[in-house]
Amino acid sequence: MRAWQGQLDFTQLIDCASQMEARQMGPLSAVLYQTWLKRTNSPYAYAGYFNLGVTLSNESDFAGAQQAYEQSIALHPGFVQPRLNKGSLFERQGMTEQALAEWRWVVEHVPGDNPENKTFVLMALNHLGRVLESKKQFHDAFAYLTQSLTLDPLQPDVVHHWVHLRQKQCMWPVYSPIEGLTQQAMHESTSALAMMNVSDDPAEQLAAANRFVAKRVNATLPLLAKPKRYGHKKLRIAYVSSDFCLHPVSMLTAELFELHNREKFEIYGYCWSPEDGSALRQRVIAAMDHFTRIDQMSDEAAAKLMREHEIDVLVDLQGQTAGARVNMLAYRPAPIQITYLGLPATTGLPSIDYVIADRFLIPEALTPFYSEKPLYMPDIYQCSDRKRAVGPIPSRESCGLPAQGFVFCSLNNNYKYTPEMFDVWMRILKRTPGSVLWLLADNPWAEANLRQEARTRGIEDHRILFAPRVSPENYLARYAAADLFLDTFPFNAGTTANDALWMGLPVLTLCGRAFASRMAGALLTAAQMPELICYDVQSYEDKAVALANTPADCLRLKTQLKDVHDHGVLFDTTRFVQNLEGKLQELVAAL
Repeated sequence: MRAWQGQLDFTQLIDCASQMEARQMGPLSAVLYQTWLKRTNSPYAYAGYFNLGVTLSNESDFAGAQQAYEQSIALHPGFVQPRLNKGSLFERQGMTEQALAEWRWVVEHVPGDNPENKTFVLMALNHLGRVLESKKQFHDAFAYLTQSLTLDPLQPDVVHHWVHLRQKQCMWPVYSPIEGLTQQAMHESTSALAMMNVSDDPAEQLAAANRFVAKRVNATLPLLAKPKRYGHKKLRIAYVSSDFCLHPVSMLTAELFELHNREKFEIYGYCWSPEDGSALRQRVIAAMDHFTRIDQMSDEAAAKLMREHEIDVLVDLQGQTAGARVNMLAYRPAPIQITYLGLPATTGLPSIDYVIADRFLIPEALTPFYSEKPLYMPDIYQCSDRKRAVGPIPSRESCGLPAQGFVFCSLNNNYKYTPEMFDVWMRILKRTPGSVLWLLADNPWAEANLRQEARTRGIEDHRILFAPRVSPENYLARYAAADLFLDTFPFNAGTTANDALWMGLPVLTLCGRAFASRMAGALLTAAQMPELICYDVQSYEDKAVALANTPADCLRLKTQLKDVHDHGVLFDTTRFVQNLEGKLQELVAAL
């Protein structure tokens, strides 16, 4: 009644609204604000409209929230918070250009050197960097994050994006000086994913994972599933991922889901993936017995749903990659939880019991550097999709390649390229006249930087060629135009190496100690082609030169890969699924 009469002062209004929201009475809190705002002549009405916007946003009334924020701005144009929130509101609705415009206004009109405004400017800069990175506008994203770190270098979460943006654009050295930020601080802020391309030391990989867990995982959450069997007639296996779409994880696992023995297993899929409309996503959904979207559910609600479904084994396909829901796993919705494929490194997560591996990928001597126990597969850790579509085989000319000469390729993501390996590749080109190096054209800034790096090393532009991104089937087909795949180090090709070998292209790898630097070696071991696994840089360089200078050897390797394609264990997905099912049954039986 007092609100209706306009008699509540602003402090009393906030107190009443806060009590309502604490009792999950958000709609009533919104009515309170609306009633007060209609009657008040308080100078704090602008703040009331802002709070109303927050309340309506929490209730998913986006139109009402936007109107409230705009009224707040109209009353107090210098009030920054509603502009920031309005940007976030637009982002939630997929209106990214409008969101970016709001945050740019803050950056352009609010002085960041003013202590009162610094926090808000940093928020706007970091929002801009994050969203622009997701839109692959790496150059602008990097500029905004650099501006943010110049204002405040002690932002570890910002540093890890800044470092990865340098990797994505092949800006070398990756650790570049910023005033107030030491190289050690950059290293310690490097994400688990970016660390795989910085270091081959499994101890550093584990340390990066542990830092992530210490910052992001709630260690006090209640555990939902006890370590005991449910006694189902069929074991319930759940796969969870944000990558059930046109993504390398689904490209590898689609046939795995399809081939599970439905007489013994019931397959659940839980996803927070984008609806990309791809045939691959529809194929994954069709392969599940039960498929549930959990993108609108909290971590707790999603974990409780899995517990209600009495999942026996949960297989997380995410790890610490973008979109990871580590606190959902921390609730332990299943008695056995396994990590697979998403992050080629240890997760450091206490809630993960096992990592699917093979004995080449994780030798027993290196198991102390994993928080998980290896679940050793007898042949190969990586599953394959034998149904992947392949487009028409293109000519070299249609790929922009010379008709003659040896074609080295490395169609890995650009962030896997390093100056050390680029040095090796340039020496290989110098030792093999007439050869070219075919790289992925991931973004124009990486392409420009790589061309300049090649020139600095004395290699002409026409010997560095770039393949644009194309559809998956055409991407596979163009491997036929190359002669040898040069693997990256310390972050090897994973799905990409599988694709190249499937298409009959030999892969030359440099093998190290960390998970990420042993992936291609594991595939080549399963293919019985150990001669393509090198353990030092000079051997790798010499082997590449030798193969380029003896075409008959490359032809022999391609003939061998045809047999691997048709008869080898590397691509025997039926055998892989049977082996995996046997391992899962053993784990459940041991509970």
